[in-house]
Amino acid sequence: MRDFLPASCGMALDVGAGRGIASFALAADGWRVTALEPDPSRLVGAGAIRELASQAAVNITVVEEWGEKLPFEDGSFDLIHARQVLHHARDLEALCQELTRVLKPKGMLIATREHVIDKPEDLPVFLDSHPLHHLYGGENAYTRKRYLGAFEDAGLRMRHVLSPWETPVNYFPMTELDVRRAVSNKLRFPFPALLPAALICWVSKRLRSPGRLYSFVGVKL
Repeated sequence: MRDFLPASCGMALDVGAGRGIASFALAADGWRVTALEPDPSRLVGAGAIRELASQAAVNITVVEEWGEKLPFEDGSFDLIHARQVLHHARDLEALCQELTRVLKPKGMLIATREHVIDKPEDLPVFLDSHPLHHLYGGENAYTRKRYLGAFEDAGLRMRHVLSPWETPVNYFPMTELDVRRAVSNKLRFPFPALLPAALICWVSKRLRSPGRLYSFVGVKL
């Protein structure tokens, strides 16, 4: 993720911060971080973030609210990070509007590991295959076109649209070697190490598995 960050640190909002791993990483890099996490849990939620910040002696402001109505002034943040957040939205367009509202002009949104489907009919297929959805529900996915439309309507210009095998952010826990082997099998090419990155990217953009992971980097106009 660090490769996509602005050159200078400022105010950062980590939406759906979970246990605070990204919040901690941003704070350790010098960002002034607000972690938005509605779950108060000390195991996987706001309580865990507070404990991590205390133990690591980093300054993280924790706010226990939802992303659809952010308790912040317009133009409050230079950066918003959202890991596996957008596909949980009940109203994707409203959430993107709200996230953009609290960004400063030229502020950046990084949304990582978002589930993508090709058509609405693929959603039940994805949910049936999800290993945890039947336990707690709440999973969802949108088409790539809908994500991009929501970003554009909110006033964001995309800098990067990263398909499943273009970045370790998306393909983890697979390794680069795993990806190369998978592409080699698809192309029936016997030498994974010799595959050029452009060819891996070409194959990645043509994957059609429901729920595959994309990441998006956009800047507020």
